Amino acid sequence: MDKAMCEKLKVDLERDGFLAIAGVLTQEELRPYARLYDDIMEGRVNTERHRHDLGSHAPLGAGQKENICQVMWPVKYLEGGMQESVLHQKTVALARSLLGEDMVFDFDMLISKEAGSMVETPWHQDESYWLDMQDKRALSFWFPMEDATVDNGCMWFVRGSHRHEKGLRKHRPVAPGHHVKMTDDCDPTEGAPRPISAGGCTVHTGRTLHYTGGNSTTKARRAYIINCRPEAMVRFERENEYDHGEKGLDVIFNV
Repeated sequence: MDKAMCEKLKVDLERDGFLAIAGVLTQEELRPYARLYDDIMEGRVNTERHRHDLGSHAPLGAGQKENICQVMWPVKYLEGGMQESVLHQKTVALARSLLGEDMVFDFDMLISKEAGSMVETPWHQDESYWLDMQDKRALSFWFPMEDATVDNGCMWFVRGSHRHEKGLRKHRPVAPGHHVKMTDDCDPTEGAPRPISAGGCTVHTGRTLHYTGGNSTTKARRAYIINCRPEAMVRFERENEYDHGEKGLDVIFNV
């Protein structure tokens, strides 16, 4: 990426709180991550310790195992790990170009909105899930494995919500006893979809309001998400035993 484009992205991110960047990866570079998805979803790789249904608060459709399959720390199941992952290398480099050279990998996840699952991921800010940290810089990079559209559940954002005077909105569980959070302090009509083709990604800050709709298509909408933040803040998280489910989701859910 040339310097002029990088500076433009930095300005857009500061103003809007999100980006949509095309062509970060080639189709060939995407292939190992699509293959990992296939191996997980078809049972060849056991991710039970890190897997759950983000849509478990809603009834399952006919023949569905999960509404929204989430797997934390997929890099642990990726052949070659982070050291050989082009996706992780390019993402960290992009994070550093946007928010500073101290940005590093924090955690990753897979989220698959299953075919025909009309369960929405409600409006929220990612920061509502995290520790209160002195340095709030954080970026989430959302890479679809296939073209993400309004019909299959692409990302939606509220422009400028990361800079709103309300700051971090009040959040609540989407349903009693469930881990997923949502905010009622958001006007959905302010949001707009950001479709993105496979190989591209959306990027958003920890305070950017975002949402995904249901998947009305006959194919799962799969995304690989990587979060980056300053190295000192990752160290702070780990010193406070906060690892985004690396040790297993039972630690988070207390089950």
